[in-house]
Amino acid sequence: GSYPVLGLFAEKYVALDDNSPDELVKLLLDSDDKYTLRTGSALELPNGYEVVAKQIDVDGNKVWMEFSKDGEFIDDEVLNVANNADATWTFEADVGDTEDVIVFRVMVTQVFQGQVDSLAIVEGLYLVDHEDVLQIETGDEFGELEIDSISGGTIEMSSTGALTLRKDDTIDIGQGMMINVADSDDIRFYIMKEYTEPGTYEIRGSVATGAQTWTPSNFAGFFYDIDDNIGSEELAVTSLNGRTIAESNLTYSTTIEQVDYAADFEAEAGTSNTGSYPVLGLFAEKYVALDDNSPDELVKLLLDSDDKYTLRTGSALELPNGYEVVAKQIDVDGNKVWMEFSKDGEFIDDEVLNVANNADATWTFEADVGDTEDVIVFRVLVTQVFQGQVDSLAIIEGLYLVEHEDVLQIETGDEFGELEIDSISGGTIEMSSTGSITLSRDDTVDIAEGMMFRVADSPDNELRYYPFVEWTIEGDGVTQPDDEEPVEEPVDETPAGNETGNETPVDETPVDETPVDDEEPVTEEPAEESPGFEAIFAVAGLLAVAYLVRRN
Repeated sequence: GSYPVLGLFAEKYVALDDNSPDELVKLLLDSDDKYTLRTGSALELPNGYEVVAKQIDVDGNKVWMEFSKDGEFIDDEVLNVANNADATWTFEADVGDTEDVIVFRVMVTQVFQGQVDSLAIVEGLYLVDHEDVLQIETGDEFGELEIDSISGGTIEMSSTGALTLRKDDTIDIGQGMMINVADSDDIRFYIMKEYTEPGTYEIRGSVATGAQTWTPSNFAGFFYDIDDNIGSEELAVTSLNGRTIAESNLTYSTTIEQVDYAADFEAEAGTSNTGSYPVLGLFAEKYVALDDNSPDELVKLLLDSDDKYTLRTGSALELPNGYEVVAKQIDVDGNKVWMEFSKDGEFIDDEVLNVANNADATWTFEADVGDTEDVIVFRVLVTQVFQGQVDSLAIIEGLYLVEHEDVLQIETGDEFGELEIDSISGGTIEMSSTGSITLSRDDTVDIAEGMMFRVADSPDNELRYYPFVEWTIEGDGVTQPDDEEPVEEPVDETPAGNETGNETPVDETPVDETPVDDEEPVTEEPAEESPGFEAIFAVAGLLAVAYLVRRN
């Protein structure tokens, strides 16, 4: 009932040999989620694999299953679930130099032969990518790292040269794992891996065995600005009685912080704009306070970016939540651009921006939001326009956007899941649990607003748990128009702080239950990226160790 798993550069691999990591295949799926399959419909698995319930026999006891990849048949099997007995189909293949490797397993717990529909209930799936074997040898290099030794089930690596942590830099370590360095004279950096592929990803905090406090340094879900060293969310279990957190013993607090805009926007007309705004992390989401000193009215921060986009006239740059900005026209002299801001196709505002003499131009749109007047809702920085014989272009190098149509009102006594607001003082919100919370084994416990505890399936005297949030990438971030390369909003999974020992691992978790028909279990394969720093430091001995362990 177990298999040999190895974490390698924040990805899960399965060793073909229980005791040696010299041949590895990527673990694509290991799930006990429940799926209901109609006959003839395909349950889509990662990497183009599929399992299909072909037919169910007339007695409703057996199901004919087929396993394929990219439409190409691999194998099939008839499973018998008579007398309510579960049936498991295990497909084995020769992989690399190893014979009879378990590649795919499916557990069918029930079949149903109805007058209209014939169904198969799947409650277990296991899958590795057996067509792509990673061979590991001493001396192999992965980015900045080289394998020093493979001993038993352990791989040890170290850096092959010096690494310089330059200010505001991102340094590739290996296989998409990176070091992100603050834009600061003080040395601050963290390890990260970035995912941009659509899918749902679990971002977790450090594992606790008793009372514990989580901040941005050990929970990557919390808001953190490494450049300004800003992040004020704190979650704490102050005491435990066995597996029970008593009333008021789970606490959460957060404070407003001033954060600089990512782009160099111009000062607002008639003001001495400081170039910052009041941000508040709330349950691992970023909000902007309408009042610099009070969190009683909040709007969600959708975008704060200095990424570069090239906009053809008439094309729309798609922003989150249905917002768009369009370069309507450019004047004949190539000095001005007429921009339009809209949501869901409905006009909001427009402006003509002048970038003559290579001067950047900022458009700031303000609106009355909640009880506050003249709130900055949208900003765009245009650095250049071009009037060509064929194309007319506008270059954008700064965007800021909040969801001004959805205001979150905050008051003392408000409840969020298991938490209630005890006080709002200045820019700080403090909450505590309204009742007792039991950390039952193999359970997921809701805390508030999508923040949860995951509890290990371990004996009562071996409590292990951690907080986590799930981020789903649906490709609805900033989208470059026309045939330009689309730009997707990455999930930046990184713990904060100036030490590499508290990195928060990132789990890619399939989305739960898929109902009937063309349901898709959800493991998406992420594309990766990672971190950087400046004030020139040399890391002479970067060491990586991977251990082979047994996974149930």
